[in-house]
Amino acid sequence: MSDSPLKTKITDVMKEAMRAKDKPRLGTIRLALSEIKKIEVDERIELDDERVISVLDKMVKQRRESIRQFEAGDRGDLVELEQKEIDVLQEFLPKALSAEEVAQIIQAAVTETGADNMKDMGKVMGVVRPQVIGRADMAEVSKQIKALLG
Repeated sequence: MSDSPLKTKITDVMKEAMRAKDKPRLGTIRLALSEIKKIEVDERIELDDERVISVLDKMVKQRRESIRQFEAGDRGDLVELEQKEIDVLQEFLPKALSAEEVAQIIQAAVTETGADNMKDMGKVMGVVRPQVIGRADMAEVSKQIKALLG
């Protein structure tokens, strides 16, 4: 079967959405499972929870970017659809970190790596990323690190 309890949970929620005839929710969940399956087939592996979270995080990031573009194009109807998809995807992601928690993680990583300028950004990201993936917007994390090191 699956190495990922999270993938199993997503499949179970998909079945619930089918029974409830919740088409928008079902469509989003099927997209997520399709993306996971595509990677599994391409790489001939079973994804673990960490990798499933990164796939879901990437999907959320894509939808946030779409929302920015739809807002620029004054398409409120599409913004609403994308936001609903984000809400469904976030059900499967770990609880989001607060801004203070992210700042603490970044500060600890800077101290741990001894980073003091922009050349050390990769080191800091290497320590921070595993702790915040799926729990914080990586673009915001990157901005905070740049501000701290810059």
